[in-house]
Amino acid sequence: MKIYGKTIAPLALLLLLLFQAAAQKTDLSNYKILCAEKNNPQVLKAVAVLQEEIGKRSQLQLPVIKSWPKKSAENLIVVGIENNLKFLPAEYAAELAQLPATRAEGFKLLALEKAKIIVIAGHDSRGVLYGAGKFLRMLEMEPGRIKGIPALKTSSSPQYPIRGHQLGYRPKTNAYDAWTVAQYDSYIRDLALFGANSIEIMPPRTDDDFSSVHMKLPAIEMMVHQSRICREYGLDVWMWYPNLGSDYTSPDSIRKELAEREQIFSLLPKLDALFVPGGDPGDLEPDVLFDWLAREAVVLKKYHPKAKIWISPQVFKPTESWFRRFFEQINRKPEWLGGVVYGPWIRMPLPEVKKELSPDIPIRLYPDITHSLSCQYPVPDWDIAYAMTLGRECINPRPEDQKYIHNLYARLAQGSISYSEGTNDDVNKFIWSAQDWDSSTPVMETLREYARYFMGPSYAEPVAQGLMALERNLRGPLLTNDQVQRTLQQWQAIEKEASGQVLGNPRFQSGLIRAYYDAYIQRRLIYETHLERLARNILENASTTGSLQAIAQARNTLLQAHEKPVATELRTRCYALADSLFRSFGAQLTIQKHHAMPGRGNFVDNIDIPLNDALWLLDQLARIEKMDDENSRLAAVEKMLHRTDPGPGGFYDNLGAPSAWKRIRTTKSWAEDPGSLESPRVSFGVGLTGVDWVHEVVAKGFEGLTTPLAWMNQVNTLYDTPLVAEYDNLDPGSEYLLRIAYTGRFRSSIKLVADGVLIHNYIRMGTQPMYEFELPQAITRDGKVTFTWTSGSEDQGGGERGSQVAEIWIIRK
Repeated sequence: MKIYGKTIAPLALLLLLLFQAAAQKTDLSNYKILCAEKNNPQVLKAVAVLQEEIGKRSQLQLPVIKSWPKKSAENLIVVGIENNLKFLPAEYAAELAQLPATRAEGFKLLALEKAKIIVIAGHDSRGVLYGAGKFLRMLEMEPGRIKGIPALKTSSSPQYPIRGHQLGYRPKTNAYDAWTVAQYDSYIRDLALFGANSIEIMPPRTDDDFSSVHMKLPAIEMMVHQSRICREYGLDVWMWYPNLGSDYTSPDSIRKELAEREQIFSLLPKLDALFVPGGDPGDLEPDVLFDWLAREAVVLKKYHPKAKIWISPQVFKPTESWFRRFFEQINRKPEWLGGVVYGPWIRMPLPEVKKELSPDIPIRLYPDITHSLSCQYPVPDWDIAYAMTLGRECINPRPEDQKYIHNLYARLAQGSISYSEGTNDDVNKFIWSAQDWDSSTPVMETLREYARYFMGPSYAEPVAQGLMALERNLRGPLLTNDQVQRTLQQWQAIEKEASGQVLGNPRFQSGLIRAYYDAYIQRRLIYETHLERLARNILENASTTGSLQAIAQARNTLLQAHEKPVATELRTRCYALADSLFRSFGAQLTIQKHHAMPGRGNFVDNIDIPLNDALWLLDQLARIEKMDDENSRLAAVEKMLHRTDPGPGGFYDNLGAPSAWKRIRTTKSWAEDPGSLESPRVSFGVGLTGVDWVHEVVAKGFEGLTTPLAWMNQVNTLYDTPLVAEYDNLDPGSEYLLRIAYTGRFRSSIKLVADGVLIHNYIRMGTQPMYEFELPQAITRDGKVTFTWTSGSEDQGGGERGSQVAEIWIIRK
């Protein structure tokens, strides 16, 4: 066949026609919405949502009609429950019936191009809302224009029955406490239109302050609004309700706790499930816990008769006896039990929990999608420069990681309600909802729908690819990651062409600020790494120039990072975007200006944290400079420069650095164990004396002293998983001294054994960093040594969080 004078093969012709068909979108600007439903409030709400969301984006108001037109039945979007669409003409009903049958909450979408009829048919009331959501995500909507797919035939039902997210109105979050009732309504609607059917709220009393400077309403009032909003959309309401009472065995204390529950439960218009964590916070022994839950259930049933209680085996000090009693109690299947929640800080891997439970007890996942380090699923192999700056709770789109983690564990559960602390994990929420609906959904499909729906059709591809690029920014050593600059260029190109409306869109800005921030951190890292090398070169010549002159020159060199900063235009853009995100999204990215909680989303505060060893070096130089004589100063400079030097024939490793992981024995990869319950992980932070754990990665530890950069990351195993490091090529005839730096986020108690020989018994971390031990020559006689660290139990000092090792020297005597 010839087109424009050129011969085209049949296959090529077919592809061309398909492409042309795809390009010819149906104009829906003059369509009407037909809904014959008169009494179903959820269906009527779905129709209102469809009309309103189209109107917001196209500035066109599609009229709603109540019955099939007597004349000219075309240009219609028919919305309703499939079994109630009996008024459809036979040919349309037949087309609809030919599509695969749906299950609960499912929907069918049918577009009859010639007849100009679109049908959104829900299996039930919720299915109508989810069908409307999918339809909206497929539309191309811009001011004055609505384009739809000309030939659409699809049937879809959710894979998992629980699909939701936690939206806690409390000060500890990085945005939610700043929201109005209208913002909650809008955000819950967004989540529902992407398939969520559950929202988890919180009571006024949690492990947090009662109020914040951001709160527009008291928490007890906002809680009621959240419940009402969910009821209007037909969503399930869950409540995370920890046990924070002082004593759950005292009658007086129990009466007080029950009175609080009575007040909370009576105020909520809708409550379908109560999630009570076993710990984190609220540690109770299982027998006391289950006795209390039985009492709590009586009050719950009084106001919400169908509600159930779900419980997690989270506990700060996990002992074998605690877990044994927990499973004994839960497998009795009390009448009030809904199921088990599996979330952060549960010592047992999910398959083991599943194995311990009676087969008919369901599991709900509670994935931490909000944190990047010191969490359930940390970013793998994260560069310490990112850990110090982006921190634990940055804006963190991780689409590929989130899909992988979901699909690894989803088959063992009934779905998920994510653990979220704010808008920083916005993209991750939509990935989890999409995967809970259909775990075969490619992440790019979700990201394109996300960008198309929230920003516009022309942004679907560039923003989706930009979000994927932000995840690639986090892979591998930052110093050599050339992806970071490309990512910035991609986002800047979008920014340059974006409309004013999109430039002010908080979801667009959330991606944009990360592109600028990552690039700024990388440029600083390159610059400051160079400055440190120059300073060290100067100090290496101190014996020639004199120590005081070398110290002064080295100090001035290191201070150039602050006095002559690089890429300041990127920094300025980050601050401007942070201000805008606070105004539009309630995002609290700094403490002073946006009143963020420390360590809770304020990553912009970390934008100028030194990325080299300058803080430690400057402190050391100040100390050395005060010494009285030249020889002492030169000796101290030499010692400082050779801090990591193991001497001739020795070994040194910074075990928190990827280059040292060749020493670490692991039986499972990240792909097999992304939560690292059975394998090592890199952790970050330096413990402070008297503090059980720290949330921020800063170069201060122990008694508040400045620490070397190497102390700020460690190799870490959780709970009772051994940490094993292997060394070979030692001299069989030599004796060795072992030096270890024990630093870490938690105050663990750890024991070290080398080839079966006890090197030291349990040492409580957080009191001093450095230790030295003689290695018996019998251990190294074969030229090899295997070190095994284990964490202590409660009676050995409370090392329940696991083993942490920062540095190791094997020094040949």
